[in-house]
Order: sequence, then structure tokens, then C-alpha cells
Amino acid sequence: MSERVVSPAWLDEHEDARIIDVREGWEYDGIGHIPGAVNIPFDEFRAEEHASEGGSGEGMLPGEGVFAELFGDAGITREDHIVAYDDHHGVFAARALVTALLYGHPPEQIHLLDGDFSAWQLEREVSSETPAVERVEYEIQRPAETPLVDSEEVAAAVDAEETVIVDTREGWEYEEGHIPGAVRLDWRELVDDETRGLKSRTEMESILDAQGIVPEKRVLLYCNTARRISHTYTVLTHLGYPDVGFYEGSLTEWETEGRPIESE
Repeated sequence: MSERVVSPAWLDEHEDARIIDVREGWEYDGIGHIPGAVNIPFDEFRAEEHASEGGSGEGMLPGEGVFAELFGDAGITREDHIVAYDDHHGVFAARALVTALLYGHPPEQIHLLDGDFSAWQLEREVSSETPAVERVEYEIQRPAETPLVDSEEVAAAVDAEETVIVDTREGWEYEEGHIPGAVRLDWRELVDDETRGLKSRTEMESILDAQGIVPEKRVLLYCNTARRISHTYTVLTHLGYPDVGFYEGSLTEWETEGRPIESE
């Protein structure tokens, strides 16, 4: 496995890592946060928050300028290891990390905390102090290759035996309508409700194998607006899956384009 998902103990050993709390400001200030964490609320990473600032046109991505300002204001540079967390089993934090990946933050320096704030709070110290940070210029360097796929690539993969299209939404959503041939894997199936972190590798592999989501195949992920697939993408890359595609437009774009939908 890679170090895409890291434990609290990993944080103890990597004191220079920059910790990002993506909860709302009132939670960060009023409930407390992991010591040293900076607050960049999840909504700041979403395109609709910045429509007047010229969104990127890439699904829900906020645009390069907005992203660079968010990280720069938080004192984060491209050289920093970043560890993100939320209070929803990591799904919002994962979206922030995938956004960073797509804007060129080095993949080996992007980490999701295993377990969320509630899990941390049960066993570890929290803080109400906002750390002092010095603003920096965050440099966007778009990678030559990204996991992004478009609707044409997804459509071409519908009947491809070497590819599995994965719907990460809830069962009722899948039944109402999904991309033809897609298998369903609710992103929460890989999360342990008790620990609020990931299930064991053995449990996750068993769940994935049962759906035919195996490392030997190309995996294309979608949901509605690319939030839930961020968590599944992070988990699969953590497990070492070599070829995982990220359909940023997801079902929202697919339906807008009038493409076929299956229902059950």
C-alpha cells in the first residue's frame, strides 16, 4: 500500500506535515481542531462558490487562481506534505486532496487522515488555537497526466471487458439511474462505522473483488458531482490500483449531454 492514507501515529512522526481541516469555520473554531491544523472549508474547493471568479469549466473544480490563493493564504507550498481531514469519514477531505492532485501538488505528498475528527477527538488532544501562518505564493504546475476522464472515454468503456465503470452512490440512486454497465460500490462500504476510518485491507479487497473491481482492470469512477468518487479514488490508489480514472463531470454531466441511462 502507498501512504495516501495515513494514521494519527504517522502524523506524530511527520511533524512538518501541513494539516488541513476542511470542516466549516464554526466547527473548526467552536468544537476545536487537530493541533496545528489550518482551516480551508470544503465549500471553498467547489466551483459554485467562485462562479463570479471564473471557474475552470472542469466539473466542480474551482479554478487555478482560486486554488492557488487558498493554499497560499494557508501558508502551504508545493514542497509540503499535506494531510486533510473532516468529520464525515474523510469524503470531504478526499475531495480537497484530489483537487490538489489535479492542480499539480506532488502525489506522494498528498495524504488522507485515516479516521475523521470525531475519531481523533475520542483519543487525542484537540486545540482551539488558530496557528499563525505566513502567506506564500502557491505555484500551480499542472501535471502532464492526470486521472481525469471525460464522457467520451467513459462511453467508450461501457462495453470494454478490460475496464470496470464504478458508481459510488447509494443503492437507491443507482436503481433510479446509472451509466450502462456500471457496477455499484457505495463509497461507505469501504469505511468502518466504528473506527470511522478504513476497513482492513483484507475486508476492502474482498468487497472490491466481489464487484469485479480488481487491480488488473482499468477502473473508471463516477458519482453525481465528483465528491464521493474522491474518497474511492483515494482508497484505490492507497491500495495500489495502477489505473484509476476520475470522471469529474460524473452523472450530472452525463445526463446533461443526453447520454443513455440504465435503471433497475
